[in-house]
Amino acid sequence: MTPTWIRRPIMVVTNQKERDVVLHVQKALGWAETGEMDEGTRSHLRGLQSLFGLQVTGILDLETAEQVERLREYGSVEG
Repeated sequence: MTPTWIRRPIMVVTNQKERDVVLHVQKALGWAETGEMDEGTRSHLRGLQSLFGLQVTGILDLETAEQVERLREYGSVEG
């Protein structure tokens, strides 16, 4: 179940759509909403990836986005 809000992995924000996606994830993870893939955001993503047994990269990829949505569905994070 790939979330509809992400189209491709994001390492660096290059346009407004990607900024909106990163803002969505930052809000879901309870992190500062900057819209940038800053070190704090990458650190939170690495923690989430580790928690779910994904490859720990700090990149917002499709598998990581699926886990963000999974957490949101179960109310484990704000959103």
